[in-house]
Amino acid sequence: MAPRSDGSGKVSRDPVHHPLFARYYARVSVAAETRMGMAGVRERLLAGLSGRVLEIGAGNGLNFSHYPRAVSEVVAIEPERRLRQLAVEAALRSEVPVDVAPGAAEALPVKSEAFDAVVISLVLCSVRDVPRALGEVRRVLRPGGVVRFFEHGRGGGPAMRFTQRALDRTLWPPLSGGCHLGRDPVAALRAAGFELGPYRRVLMPEKGPTLPTSFCVLGTAWRPPPAER
Repeated sequence: MAPRSDGSGKVSRDPVHHPLFARYYARVSVAAETRMGMAGVRERLLAGLSGRVLEIGAGNGLNFSHYPRAVSEVVAIEPERRLRQLAVEAALRSEVPVDVAPGAAEALPVKSEAFDAVVISLVLCSVRDVPRALGEVRRVLRPGGVVRFFEHGRGGGPAMRFTQRALDRTLWPPLSGGCHLGRDPVAALRAAGFELGPYRRVLMPEKGPTLPTSFCVLGTAWRPPPAER
């Protein structure tokens, strides 16, 4: 399927509208590919995937160049218009077919059990309703389908966690496109009924000062197959 944008007509309302943050994120994320080692993280996140993949919160499409050739199609959902435009441009350069579409994580515009894998990368921090979003991930995955995730969230000692909570209650979400620092992505996946596979905690950046945004987790989960009767 060829990459597409929002179509020829104007979109009356986007699920997310953070134009200033989108421009900032587009610049910072490109720099982080080399300075923070994000390109290597993306390689590990996507290695070994195959079949049809849904990527939620694709941002400016930096994952697209890292998908292995065994992936037959990527459907990439991005709610923010500016980032979605950049993702469409990245899709045109991709070696695997990528279709970019608008949509929100809490109401994915795709059929149930239609994908072999779902990729969530720096997404759960900013969705409005994490349980509902992960319920949608379960819905669109085939039984036994895989979730690959790279998320940041709660971490550090008591002082750092207090700082994360304080920022979440005040300045951080409005300044950072709805991002929250103190969420627990692993616990959220487990609560949503996924089987957790291997995952590991990482600091980003690995060297340098530890920031409230530094505590990340990279791993795999599965939608359990139907129980045998």
